[in-house]
Amino acid sequence: MLDGQRRDRLARVVAEHVASPGRTEWARALCEVCVHALAGVDATAVTLRSGHRAQELLASSDRWAGALEEAQYTVGEGPGVEAFGTGGPVLVADLSAARSRWPGFADLAEEEGLAAVFAFPLRLGGTTLGTLDLYRRRPGGLSPTVLGDAAVLADLTVLWLLDHSDTTGGGVRVEVSYQDVNIATGMLAAQLRISLEDAFARLRAHAFASRRSVLDVARDVLARRLPLDQLAD
Repeated sequence: MLDGQRRDRLARVVAEHVASPGRTEWARALCEVCVHALAGVDATAVTLRSGHRAQELLASSDRWAGALEEAQYTVGEGPGVEAFGTGGPVLVADLSAARSRWPGFADLAEEEGLAAVFAFPLRLGGTTLGTLDLYRRRPGGLSPTVLGDAAVLADLTVLWLLDHSDTTGGGVRVEVSYQDVNIATGMLAAQLRISLEDAFARLRAHAFASRRSVLDVARDVLARRLPLDQLAD
């Protein structure tokens, strides 16, 4: 199938999914299309990234995918983080064989039942906006056709982001915002008189040690449920 035909077919599938009863969010529809149209994919998520502390979960196909995106954010490593940094796809057919590559993420992800992952950068010229991450519960690669379709869906995501850029003040609606992490990081840095990088590292370390997401830990800091002396060292 020619690339143009493939793109038109997948764009039509996503548009039809959005138009179906009860479906209004294009990004969520795209995630659901990935699961239904890409053989061997169990869940997917689209995450916007602009740095190691700046991240927003645009959409996910289910809570499992969302949890795996949070795991990458909590430990600061993983396939999506690497795909964003390099600007190229990261294809891992067996996560157990890649433990040394991302030990922290592999530890959390295997607890969640992840066995294979495939991350595609959302590229706009020389800029990477985020990633489209595909997850599966059993090891094994994806066929060339499926990988080609996934790359096209990543391109369609970029086009959608351009169409919904903040030209009217509305912006792009996100599924999970990590703004509370930024606020908690600033609060911790100010009260402990440390750098923002050090404060963020302490939030991450506490989250990993307690097997919680860094977002949950940040919200505990903001709500005064987590004494700052527990993050002092």
